[in-house]
Amino acid sequence: MTTGEASTSTSAEAGLSPFDQLLLLVGRMNYSWTNTESLLIHLIAGLAGTTKQSAVIIYLTLNTTRARLDLVERLAKSGGITDATRSRILAATAQIRKHQSLRNRYSHSIYSFDTETGTARTITMRIADRKNALKMGQSDAIDASALDRIRDTIEALKQLNREIWALVVEEGYPV
Repeated sequence: MTTGEASTSTSAEAGLSPFDQLLLLVGRMNYSWTNTESLLIHLIAGLAGTTKQSAVIIYLTLNTTRARLDLVERLAKSGGITDATRSRILAATAQIRKHQSLRNRYSHSIYSFDTETGTARTITMRIADRKNALKMGQSDAIDASALDRIRDTIEALKQLNREIWALVVEEGYPV
């Protein structure tokens, strides 16, 4: 998506408040995320030389995105594939990691809505241990820039999904 396209709302978003746009976009982002992350199953199957069914069991046993990405990266680095394929897989996992923080921010937040001003904010449900204190409840405004970042992530995930599928098909990994 180009910068000019990022600020363009979809027809589904037209006329919605920024908060309602956020809810719609977070749903789309989570769908795109889950759909793309699930493609790791095919990479696991191909890299480990196993069936799709076994790869599903491995995928579901590893209950975090980080663990799944670590496994795919380690399998890719362990040999048995070309340098070009390894580079493509590592580039794909790097892209997933790049978008993970934004997805986590909106998926693991609560939302505060001010009925008087109409403004909405996210409040992160995360505790960060600091040297002598705790930091929690980081709050961010839901503004046009935040919505554009989510739209950009959705578009990036769509493109990444296509790239991973192409790799799976080209390499003949189990589908």
